[in-house]
Amino acid sequence: MDMKQILIFGLLLVPVWTCKMNRCLHEHELSEAAEKQLSHYPQHPELLQAKESGSPYSCPVEMFPQQLPQHINARSLSPWRYVLETKEDHFPSTYAKAQCLCSGCVLIQNKRPPVESPDYNSIHIMQSRVFLKKEPCGDGKKYRLRPVNVNVAVGCTCATVNSSF
Repeated sequence: MDMKQILIFGLLLVPVWTCKMNRCLHEHELSEAAEKQLSHYPQHPELLQAKESGSPYSCPVEMFPQQLPQHINARSLSPWRYVLETKEDHFPSTYAKAQCLCSGCVLIQNKRPPVESPDYNSIHIMQSRVFLKKEPCGDGKKYRLRPVNVNVAVGCTCATVNSSF
């Protein structure tokens, strides 16, 4: 085969590969297909720490420094908890996102009791994650899975107050 024939052959195969990647699936086939497509992306262990979003929360200033829990999210000077978020048309449909517990940051100075300082802000640390979005095909009975990036809050950090002069 010469180069021209290889190029033509390759151009004929592109629609076949594209069609296979974007093929339409029945509802019962979606979970298995999503698992296969997402298997090479890292899984996130914070899902195990997540609580239902209805649980109460507050800035745990009184815990410092007496009770230092094992997890970094509770030991941080900008502590956070994980809550579950659900998007029915995405795979995975449930994931954990961080929720800052303080609006300011916990300050520990000398031997004084810790305080939440409004001179600093607790802000989210964002990470882009790949999800598969379920989209209907033309017939309305089948669906295709399209990769989408979703920005997810994965933690909180302390920052100086953003002020404009």
